[in-house]
Amino acid sequence: MIKKIAFCAALFLPWMAKAQDYWDLRRCVDYAVTHNISVKQSDVQARLQLLQAKQSKANRIPSLAFSSNGGYQFGRSVNPSTYEFTNSTIFQQTYNLQTSITLFNWFNIKNTYLSNQKNAEALQEDVNRAKSDVTLNVAAAYLQLLLAKEQVNIARSQIGLTQQQLDITRKKVDAGALPELNSAQLSAQLATDSSTYITNVSQMEQNKLQLFALLNLSADTPFEVGVPDADKIPLLPIADLQPGELYNTALKNQYLQKVDSLKIMGAQYNIKAARGAMFPTITAFGGIGSNFANNYSTVSGVRPFVDTVGVVDVQGTKYAVSSMGGIPLYSKPSYFKQLLDLNLNQSVGLSLNVPIFNYRQLRTNYERAKENLHTLELQREQDNLTLQQNIYTAYNNALTGIQNFSANTKASEYATYAYSLSQKRYDIGMLTTSDFIVVQNNMYQAKIKQAASRFEYIFRLKVLEFYKNNAISL
Repeated sequence: MIKKIAFCAALFLPWMAKAQDYWDLRRCVDYAVTHNISVKQSDVQARLQLLQAKQSKANRIPSLAFSSNGGYQFGRSVNPSTYEFTNSTIFQQTYNLQTSITLFNWFNIKNTYLSNQKNAEALQEDVNRAKSDVTLNVAAAYLQLLLAKEQVNIARSQIGLTQQQLDITRKKVDAGALPELNSAQLSAQLATDSSTYITNVSQMEQNKLQLFALLNLSADTPFEVGVPDADKIPLLPIADLQPGELYNTALKNQYLQKVDSLKIMGAQYNIKAARGAMFPTITAFGGIGSNFANNYSTVSGVRPFVDTVGVVDVQGTKYAVSSMGGIPLYSKPSYFKQLLDLNLNQSVGLSLNVPIFNYRQLRTNYERAKENLHTLELQREQDNLTLQQNIYTAYNNALTGIQNFSANTKASEYATYAYSLSQKRYDIGMLTTSDFIVVQNNMYQAKIKQAASRFEYIFRLKVLEFYKNNAISL
């Protein structure tokens, strides 16, 4: 029988062979806040919002753009030097540098930036909220795993006690001092204890997988939970965790409440930005440009000439009448001469943009921003109410947990004492095997309840500590 039990234990406890790495609660929490998927997703959203805030801040500085293009023109086109139509192939290249800055737009850009900045701060606090939630969830899963491990240890001890009693009873049966029924009853109890043990091991493995999910660990990772001394786990006294004081403190330090407040501030700035967008905008602009064309030409000189236009007779004398003129001489200026001198142009000015009618889009945006603020205010009110309910519920659960632990501790002590008395009576034949098994099972159940209530009240106190300090001491 002992060999069969050992075989079952080896079959259902593969972790015993590979569990080399011990994880305490601090290590679990630190690993979870770094690797948990929910925390990573919150961090990505916060970084995206921060990029949007940086973009809106950059809208306050001037814009600067440079452009250039070059290519050939074929067919009918305008000669850039004479502005006459010509039919030839022209290579032309242009350069432009332009800048603009918004001088005044009723603080639309400023309030948009402040709104995005507050939203970025809100999402950063939301990352902290996700981390604190993971911390609380990991602590709960860790304590559940400790409880399951304790139940496995108790079940293993129960098997040992039953096996020991079965060995003694078997010897007495073989000697004829006890009937075979006693041995059969204890054998049946040993099988029941073994089944309970296997069930507890399975539950422990299930709790371990739940903790793995929070840690974002692979299911085949070597893992063994470090079992702390429950009496040395730091706990605040219940007198320092009154629900009214906790609620007032939590309103200021809980991350969700900070997120709500920052989102409301962002919505208020967004209302101002949406209102400013409905008013005129004044913008200053400037630019400089130039171009080059391969058929561009300028007058470089004049070639003079004399032309006889007629003959006049003055008192019988004929004189030739001539006119003087000149033929302009053209030359093609160099590439940089055209760009830096001949074709260089500049511009500077102000522009006014007055929104008159745009299908009510700006007005709708303004009204939507106000309704969004109202929604966020209602959400904050709901979150505060939920926080208050959670704190008072946690306080009542902590009180109940402490009382249950005290009662179950006494019950376990009495059950253990009753077992020791029953064992003495059983050994001298004054107690039947069935009655002895009942007493033994009562002791087992009492120890299980004591262990469960211990971890339960520890976790309940840790929840209250979380509301007080926005953290859990480990």
